[in-house]
Amino acid sequence: MSNKAIPLSVTNLIDEFSRLPGIGPKTAARLTYYLLRAADEHALALSEALRDLKASTRFCSICFNITEKDPCLICADESRDPGLICVVEEPLDVIAIERTGSFNGRYHVLHGAINPMEGVGPENLRIAELIHRVETTPIREAIIATNVGLEGDATAMYIHQRLKGRLRLTRLARGLPVGGDLEYADSITLSGALDGRRDMLDE
Repeated sequence: MSNKAIPLSVTNLIDEFSRLPGIGPKTAARLTYYLLRAADEHALALSEALRDLKASTRFCSICFNITEKDPCLICADESRDPGLICVVEEPLDVIAIERTGSFNGRYHVLHGAINPMEGVGPENLRIAELIHRVETTPIREAIIATNVGLEGDATAMYIHQRLKGRLRLTRLARGLPVGGDLEYADSITLSGALDGRRDMLDE
């Protein structure tokens, strides 16, 4: 964004907000001008929170969820079943499943889904780490909980092809809406999808 009537510091912040998913130029401008009008402590608190986010968080070396401690609290919890893992696209999906209170296994976060149109292939995801994890630890079942849609289904089938015969591979039941993200599913629907998961078979 460039306009001689607007200070460079303002346009720079608008540009940075515009980089965020779901934030268009108008929303970015509204956020920027809100911060300009806000009390100094509010703007500085946001700045400090962003700095702390980058300084304090990392990926768990086991499941690749976002954490402040390695391994993360879920992987370190000995009361959880280490032989059952749920494979999800994003850290927000972990939060959604944990909210149901019906899953007592562990997770593996892929950080995306296969999407050739966006230049995202299997090598851009944490699939190699998932295969290594299956090869080196006693996992009996992997629930493939990628989103229902073209990218999520393609990712699930790729994982199935790479891991079939090594462990039980299941997919969430189709109570979830096609094209919907797990993070937006209500707890009852998501809990039912977990309970009704089915074995992935060759097609």
